[in-house]
Amino acid sequence: MIEHGRERNEAMVKDGSGLVTRPESPPDVDDIRAVNIAAFETSEEADLVDALRGSSAWIDGLSWVATTAAGDVVGHALLTRCTVGESAGLCLAPCAVDPRYQGQGIGSAVIEAALEAARVRGGDFVVVLGHPGYYPRFGFRRASDYGIGLSIDVPADALMVMTLNDDASVSAGTVCYAEPFGIPC
Repeated sequence: MIEHGRERNEAMVKDGSGLVTRPESPPDVDDIRAVNIAAFETSEEADLVDALRGSSAWIDGLSWVATTAAGDVVGHALLTRCTVGESAGLCLAPCAVDPRYQGQGIGSAVIEAALEAARVRGGDFVVVLGHPGYYPRFGFRRASDYGIGLSIDVPADALMVMTLNDDASVSAGTVCYAEPFGIPC
């Protein structure tokens, strides 16, 4: 179980050790790369984060880390700019947790913190291409139900969208990710 304190964006991992979620800072860059390399079979996601960091899609304050009580980066979630049709939004990708710390709620904690930061900044919606058994817990729903798709073939239930506030709406259209993703618009 994770307990959240919104003011400080802190969570307690179920084993009782302290976990802190916060925006990345410059000293975290190498550790974020290491977490992404450890979490995935190739360096593609780590390379993607590095490429996004240097692109116009990057938004300072929307790259979040989870750290242990000792300050070690063990999780990462990134939100960057995208569009759906003519509407500006955010995409959630990649998300990673050091394999030694998986299964402890760290991924959920860092994703929730990043989504809350986007909500506070006034974001309207977020899209994610991911596991349909995982992301609905955050409020994501099948994007095709809203007339949203990609220019490439993906399983219909893998592309999801969520609004960040009650007044937000999402227009139907094609998701256009930032160029480093390599998905044509």
